[in-house]
Amino acid sequence: MTSTPTCTVYFDGDCPVCRREIAHYQRQRGAEAIAWVDASGCEEAALGPGVDRAMLLSRFHVREADGSLASGAAGFVAIWRRLPAFAWLATLASFRPVLAAL
Repeated sequence: MTSTPTCTVYFDGDCPVCRREIAHYQRQRGAEAIAWVDASGCEEAALGPGVDRAMLLSRFHVREADGSLASGAAGFVAIWRRLPAFAWLATLASFRPVLAAL
């Protein structure tokens, strides 16, 4: 991982589906620039400011480098934007009607 992550992804490591999907993203080129935080079992301090564990486990969240949070489909778009293999999907999903459908 680089010294300053481009974003932080919070995921539920207790969820088998979540673990599998996150593992897939972690194997992609570009993933080393993302901080991956298992919100189900990490230290409270690893969660960062303005969030709590219950909130992070209730829905998928990504913290951008500027501190803002993206959740749900917008969180996935934030990841896809950083992974070259998924950049085309980020572009497509960035259109409001597509993002709303997701």
